[in-house]
Amino acid sequence: MTRGADKRGFATRPADPDGWIKAGEARPEHDGAATFYSARLTVDITPELRGRIKIAAFGRGITVAEMLRDLLAREFPDGAGERP
Repeated sequence: MTRGADKRGFATRPADPDGWIKAGEARPEHDGAATFYSARLTVDITPELRGRIKIAAFGRGITVAEMLRDLLAREFPDGAGERP
C-alpha cells in the first residue's frame, strides 16, 4: 500500500506555539462591517428558503449577511421596542 499525503490533524500541535498564540490576538483584515458586528444570530430555516435567500442576495449584488442586516434594521428600527 502507498501512504497518502501527510495531513495535519485537527488536534496537531503548532510548530511555533508562541507565534500561534500571538496570531490569535491580531485583528482580522476585513472591511469594517465584520469587526463592527460582533453578535451572531442562528435561525433554523429550510434548505429551500436558504437557497432562495442566497439567490436573492446574489441578484442584488450583496452578501446574505448584508441583506439580512438591512431587513432586520427596517423591521426593528432604533427605539421601536421602547415604551412611551
